[in-house]
Amino acid sequence: METTQLKVDGMDCNSCALSITKCLQKQGLQNVKVNFASGDVSFENETAIELKFIEKNIEDLGYKVVKPSNKTQASKAIFKTHFQRFLFCLIFSLPLFLSHIIHIHWLMKPLVQLAFTTPVYILGMSYFGKSAIKSLLKGFPNMNVLIAIGATAAFFYSFYGLLTGKSMDFMFFETTATTLTFVFLGNYLEERTIDETQKAVKGLLKTQNTKATMIAFDDKYQEQTFEVESKDLKTGDLLLIKTGEQVPADCKILWGEGNVNESILTGESEPLTKKQKDILVGGSVVVDGNFKAQIIAAGNESVLAQIIKLIQQAQIEKPPMQHLADKISAVFVPTVIAIAILTLTINYFIFNIDFTESLLRCVAVLVIACPCAMGLATPAAIAVGLGRASKNGVLFKDAKSLELIKIIKQVVFDKTGTLTTGKFKITNYKASPTPPKEGLTINQNNKTEQQETRNDDDLKKITYSLEKYSNHPIAKTIVSEWKINDEIRWAKIEEIKGLGILATDKNGNSFSATSFKQVQHLTKDFSHNIYIVKNNELLGWIDVEDEIREEAESVVQWFKQHQIKTILLSGDKKEKCEAVAKKLSIDEVYAEQTPDDKINFIAKLNAASPTAMVGDGINDAPALAKASLGISLSDASQLAIQSSQVVLMKNGLKKLPFALGIGKHTYITIQQNLFWALIYNVIAIPIAAVGLLGKYGPTYGAIIMGLSDVILAANSIRLRWKKIE
Repeated sequence: METTQLKVDGMDCNSCALSITKCLQKQGLQNVKVNFASGDVSFENETAIELKFIEKNIEDLGYKVVKPSNKTQASKAIFKTHFQRFLFCLIFSLPLFLSHIIHIHWLMKPLVQLAFTTPVYILGMSYFGKSAIKSLLKGFPNMNVLIAIGATAAFFYSFYGLLTGKSMDFMFFETTATTLTFVFLGNYLEERTIDETQKAVKGLLKTQNTKATMIAFDDKYQEQTFEVESKDLKTGDLLLIKTGEQVPADCKILWGEGNVNESILTGESEPLTKKQKDILVGGSVVVDGNFKAQIIAAGNESVLAQIIKLIQQAQIEKPPMQHLADKISAVFVPTVIAIAILTLTINYFIFNIDFTESLLRCVAVLVIACPCAMGLATPAAIAVGLGRASKNGVLFKDAKSLELIKIIKQVVFDKTGTLTTGKFKITNYKASPTPPKEGLTINQNNKTEQQETRNDDDLKKITYSLEKYSNHPIAKTIVSEWKINDEIRWAKIEEIKGLGILATDKNGNSFSATSFKQVQHLTKDFSHNIYIVKNNELLGWIDVEDEIREEAESVVQWFKQHQIKTILLSGDKKEKCEAVAKKLSIDEVYAEQTPDDKINFIAKLNAASPTAMVGDGINDAPALAKASLGISLSDASQLAIQSSQVVLMKNGLKKLPFALGIGKHTYITIQQNLFWALIYNVIAIPIAAVGLLGKYGPTYGAIIMGLSDVILAANSIRLRWKKIE
């Protein structure tokens, strides 16, 4: 089912996100995910509800759906940001606050205080009050309900004193003004800090919006160039890309040679040499050289766009530990309102505190309580963690992976293309002699009269024609080294996992390129990599050699140092697997495994202990999906990448320890954030309730509430520079 994604402005905390979630679920939408930090909302619309109706329901809650067309239109609102609101309110609230410190006589007059407070109250209610009323009418109260109730209680209590002539006993206009002012300041600081957590993803988004030089031909077939926006490019367009320019879309080089920096995808700053027929990835930068290239993927189809999409989806995903915080956030606002009422009642009726002081404590409870922290704990840490990971060539496809990493006790490696480079070379090959014809005796002195010897060229032709249809690294090597023009045209051909390539020609003859396991009834020689068979008759064999990745040994040692068991699981021959395992000091080896064997083996390991699987081939995909944590390489088969939760971008195994490290530290940061969010409210609310904040309780509460989110987000931002193994 297609997923719809929206961008929503106006969410201040997790209770806002939960309000939107419940509202959309009530309409019958499925798989609703809301991230208040980034403003991303996604859902599946199985019942085909009109998008306009969905957007209206979101806006009825007090939020704004940002449409692409709106981005270029100026907002009609006078105050567009929290900082602008804060500055406006500060002009009026600062004199009121100072009057209580240095006792400016004329500012103490009730009518003057009312005049200074009213603009602040009107602006505050136009933002907090409007949102609060809409959320209450929908039955999903948000944090703005607390702010609106607290400010309104202080304002009308003071106004009542003014009307009854007892202003000096009911003077809380200053409390209303300063509370709203500092809440706006807190929201601004929180907004800025959250923006910092989203910086990495926003940086990736900016790289999508670039200029491009397009090549076209006039009616005289003369080459012409002109500048266009990258968003207007389409597959098949021709581009001129020069030194210092950013590649605007995924392209195939038609002409030119130079060095390209792909650090935006791989995290490696060392430029790569690119030449004709190589691929230029959108977002990379040409260090030196000029290229003429044809676009193979533009817009949302490009590699960079797909990466950004996966990161955004991962940000919306919630790890299991966040669900407890969501449950608390769902009842937080009603609970705080109840505590505030109890604070007023207990202080006034039981402890005989005068009503003015009791009301101050009640307002302080409403203002100091912070549901935002509960909801911000996870998305802030995940945004920074995923951003740093992507900058270093590691792509997490969901947030749950971050939580899984900490419990991994064993890691399973595929061999070919994972521990080895996957870059093979043919070391030997031989065509088998044709068996003697029935009824004839072989004359060793005149062999050619009785027995036709197969030609090695025939073996090459058959093998090339078969392997051309395979994506296996060995097949690609053979096709590259033995390329021919007069290939066999098959009537039917298919690649079967664990068996190899099977084909039938137009005469009904069956051919296959397979492993020893499938030909052991034809030969006892198990030492070769590929066996070519025709009509159940062995035609010949081919040997290839693969080299071990230079980083493989250090990566395996890293796991051993961290008491994580290492296992080699491969479909290759036992002797070759054992040789690789011995060289790398891998703990256990399981060779000659079919895809079904691998699935069953991973299932067995998972049952005993959480297991990570690292692989790259088609036959690894089911096992990657079955593992607790599937990890694939970016140059792996597309099926393997789709089946995994973590993708290592173009650096082989080099970034594997970093991937596990950043995942672990992101999870630790989430734990720290949730602890802070919980402990803050547990301590702050009682302090406000018993009056320890003094007569400026609501003002101090507003400041502390804003700073609590800043501290939490700042802790998340530490992930950018925190040392990762």
